[in-house]
Amino acid sequence: MVAISNLIDIDSQQVLRNIGYGADCEPSARIESLISDYIENTCHLTEPLYSYVVKRISLVQGSRVVIEGSVTFQSEVIARLLEQCEKVAVFLVTISGHLEETVNQLAADGLVLQAAVLDTIGSGVIETVTDFVQERISEDARTQGLCISRRFSPGYCDWDISEQKMVFRAMNGDYAGIRLTEQCLMLPQKSISGIIGIGPCNKVENYNPCKTCDKQDCVGRR
Repeated sequence: MVAISNLIDIDSQQVLRNIGYGADCEPSARIESLISDYIENTCHLTEPLYSYVVKRISLVQGSRVVIEGSVTFQSEVIARLLEQCEKVAVFLVTISGHLEETVNQLAADGLVLQAAVLDTIGSGVIETVTDFVQERISEDARTQGLCISRRFSPGYCDWDISEQKMVFRAMNGDYAGIRLTEQCLMLPQKSISGIIGIGPCNKVENYNPCKTCDKQDCVGRR
């Protein structure tokens, strides 16, 4: 488990877009001040942590991927992603639970706008931390003359959310302070799990299943 500091860099304009402000809608001074204050104090409400392991890929057959440690992923998309890879990085990322506790308290107090703004900022922070972890994995791969694939998380495409169990099993007990519920949801909620393929640069293509998927309304569409 690794802690990260001085990583939070949130774009206030992105926060405005995420809470519903379009390019032609000017926010009030109150809204701008609220966002600015929350961004400034986010560092006191978050504790970014991450952990990742790199495992060798033992077998890719049909929709089944077996990796080192007898961990099996079941997904046609993941099998397609990893079929040209030699290894896979399995990761967990979180910003810990204090921010979401504050969001819940704001909502309970009837401060719905404040809760929405803070929750949106928290979502931006966890994505930023995950981008950082992906870059760390990419740097490690480059030192070996290898490249990485895009990242995928359980719950996307045909990779069922129940596969979280396999992700956690692969982590060798280092869960970065994240707990998995019986429904395979992560606590704290502002957490991300997933995998990234690693392999020869001339074989690891930037596979994007969205190009062959007909589901146009998917929130995860890339």
